[in-house]
Amino acid sequence: MPARRLKLVTILLGLALAAVGFLASTQTWVAVRASTPEGGTIDVAAAGGVAAPALSALSLAGLALFGAITIAGRAFRVVLGVLEMVLGGCVILSSALSIGDPVSAASSALTKATGVSGDASVQRLVLSHTVTPWPWVALVGGVLGVLLGLAVIVTSGSWPESAKRYQSVRIVDENAPTDPVAAWDTLSVGADPTAPAEASPEGAGESLDPEADDRRPGRTR
Repeated sequence: MPARRLKLVTILLGLALAAVGFLASTQTWVAVRASTPEGGTIDVAAAGGVAAPALSALSLAGLALFGAITIAGRAFRVVLGVLEMVLGGCVILSSALSIGDPVSAASSALTKATGVSGDASVQRLVLSHTVTPWPWVALVGGVLGVLLGLAVIVTSGSWPESAKRYQSVRIVDENAPTDPVAAWDTLSVGADPTAPAEASPEGAGESLDPEADDRRPGRTR
């Protein structure tokens, strides 16, 4: 694959993974049926932002990271690749904790719905729970993020450099007048102040005024 296309595909994949992670944080991860202190039952849904609070921030960081990669230099791209691996590892950890203990992941939602706090008290209220596919989606996205960060480290050296829109050095004609008043006087007589000075033709030292020539010694009209 050409280096330019490889860079484009890598950036698009990174942005897509970050978008999927942000989407997963808004979806239901754990559905819990619990008893209430009054003796009834209640169904509580814990979204990804509750079960894994760091996921949305990690996803936004991934979006910013791949936005920065588009203009980063070679050395900085390696640093960003390492950071992407760290972000992917954090996503894996957050998702795995929610999958491993879904009731604890949904405890804040249960506390808000029932008014009961404390892990032990909340655990006694839970009658049943179901884990949706979304934490697994986030987990897979974290694994892909780690692999993508590694790919950035390995392949970014062959990527083309970003084009510079502006020149850092201003090019100025050395023959152009530096005095604005002199430039205006030059324009007023119909001359181009940026044009290079032409060599004086042979005999240019003689005056063009015929009367002045007549006044020279030895000149007769």
